Amino acid sequence: MRLALLVLMLTTVVGCHGLPLPSWLAASHLPPQPVENPAFVQFGDPDALWEQIVDAVDDNFRIKDEQRVRVVAGQLTEGRLETFPTIGSTLFEPWRTDSTRGYEKLESTLQTIRRTVIVRVLPEQGGYLIDVEVRKELEDLRGRPTDVADIDLLRHDGTLRMDPQGRPIQQTQTLGWIPLGRDYELEQRLIQDIRARLAACGAPPQERMPLRLPPTE
Repeated sequence: MRLALLVLMLTTVVGCHGLPLPSWLAASHLPPQPVENPAFVQFGDPDALWEQIVDAVDDNFRIKDEQRVRVVAGQLTEGRLETFPTIGSTLFEPWRTDSTRGYEKLESTLQTIRRTVIVRVLPEQGGYLIDVEVRKELEDLRGRPTDVADIDLLRHDGTLRMDPQGRPIQQTQTLGWIPLGRDYELEQRLIQDIRARLAACGAPPQERMPLRLPPTE
């Protein structure tokens, strides 16, 4: 049954040519070394470039806004894509890749973490710079005094609970979202996925640039 489902998934996903693996299966085949972000790619067709970027992002994120690369007055304009914030997948959802393996999956299991993806495409001489940014936020909750006993219910139980008088018990209230910075591991996975898709569409391989690590606080 599982083998038949896997074969069906592989035959329904079509890329530029051939039958590429879904990103949650193909992620393990991406280059293990970190790459430059923004990444420079040589590619001619801006529409095909944009479609591959969208395909890489919308596997796990719902796109909120798209501003494609366009030709205006003979000049290419900057492209920008932003997604809706997405609650991070847990250890119980291994097929979702919005949370990378290891610490990020564990953190999203124990706490409510959401991520927003922003991709910028900047035309350069001979190609494009693709900049991927993933913003992480932690849910800020205010709960009842007895929430410590009900901590396992905060994320996964949506049952309406009643007090002895038949009134609904308010368990928690979201006060907002606390910025946690950027998810560099997911940025790397996305940028490498995009490069792999473009290479399958005929983009020449790029020389690997030295990675610029983010500044430490």
